[in-house]
Amino acid sequence: MLRQASRLLTRSIAATQQPIKVVGARPMSTDLPATPVEDSAFVESWNKVAPNIDPPRTPSAFMKPRPPTPSTIPSKITVNFVLPYASELSNMEVDMVIIPATSGQMGVMPGHVPSIAELKPGVLSVHEGNDVKKYFLSGGFAFVHANSVADIVAVDAVPIDHIDENLVQKGLADFNLKLSSATTELEKAEAQIGVYVHSALNSALAG
Repeated sequence: MLRQASRLLTRSIAATQQPIKVVGARPMSTDLPATPVEDSAFVESWNKVAPNIDPPRTPSAFMKPRPPTPSTIPSKITVNFVLPYASELSNMEVDMVIIPATSGQMGVMPGHVPSIAELKPGVLSVHEGNDVKKYFLSGGFAFVHANSVADIVAVDAVPIDHIDENLVQKGLADFNLKLSSATTELEKAEAQIGVYVHSALNSALAG
């Protein structure tokens, strides 16, 4: 039934040459609207072809709306740092964060241009005055919004001062050995990932 409704909806919109608009979308912006926006054209088209089925909800319906973009640049940037199993930082106002983007170290301060960055294994630095908190990330994404809010989502992370240097050295040696003795493409790939992550850990400890 859902497949049939979707096909009919697609035909209906194609016939009227009115494309479906993404709820709350704005070109080249990572901001959500200050208040939820309902795509009335989509809902109307859906109800015509599937009146007995509620329209699907978009991701914006499950997220808290962002505050509006201020007219002037604030003095602090608000940081949310989230892991799958914990929230490390929530609405923390700081001077700057430096993230390990795949394109290189990326400093984010208030008023930063809206952007999305993929993260590589490396160090996240959170700067507030003379206080600097450092975390080692295994990878993830950072979302910088126009309202000077930065959301950082990582697969895993640990404070730098919780890392055992001896275990890092041992892990690096073990993975280098596995890489040299690997006989299949899968074994080589797994060993290369291990070497890459432990090399990044080693660099993080070296400062």
